[in-house]
Amino acid sequence: MNRFSQSLHTQRWDDHRYYHHSRINQTLHLISALSFLVSYVLLFSDPVAASLVAWLVAMTTRQTGHFFFEPKGYDTVNQATHEHKEAIKVGYNLRRKLVLLTIWALAPVLVAIDPPYLQRFVAMNTFANTDGFIRQTGLLWLWLGVAGLLFRTIQLFFLKGVEEGVVWMMKILTDPFHDVLLYAKAPLYLLQGQLIDPMPHVEDHR
Repeated sequence: MNRFSQSLHTQRWDDHRYYHHSRINQTLHLISALSFLVSYVLLFSDPVAASLVAWLVAMTTRQTGHFFFEPKGYDTVNQATHEHKEAIKVGYNLRRKLVLLTIWALAPVLVAIDPPYLQRFVAMNTFANTDGFIRQTGLLWLWLGVAGLLFRTIQLFFLKGVEEGVVWMMKILTDPFHDVLLYAKAPLYLLQGQLIDPMPHVEDHR
């Protein structure tokens, strides 16, 4: 258990110090985390609504921060290039995220086409109105989220070992709770005009 906890701490620490320098990105992660927590609550009463909140609010704010606001140049704090950080990323780096988000964006098209083979994997009913279309899309996104989590976890089993894969899955599932605590003050720093976190704690950690 101690080794598991240490691995979880390491993954969380590396994720923060490598990929969350921008205060805008941190603020968007705070919004994302709060949205994911709402989604977690909705899972017990309306899984499709939970999926819509997770993908349309939580994921879009989170990935907007990574793609558009996080610096892509040389990381002087960690003395690492952007290419190096992308290569050692345990979870979804920007390239993998782009693939996942492309599938996400194409999901409504699949729902509209309603191919017969889709019925084998997702229990979908013919929709008669806009509300039905939205809920069918949300259902497909729900399964995409589950598939995306399990796919990378199993992939890590072979690349880095079972424990590392399970640790990553646990990190992803608990990130909303952790991010709320970690980035609660990010909007305040942003309002003060601080666009980049100086991260003195990284130097202290060495």
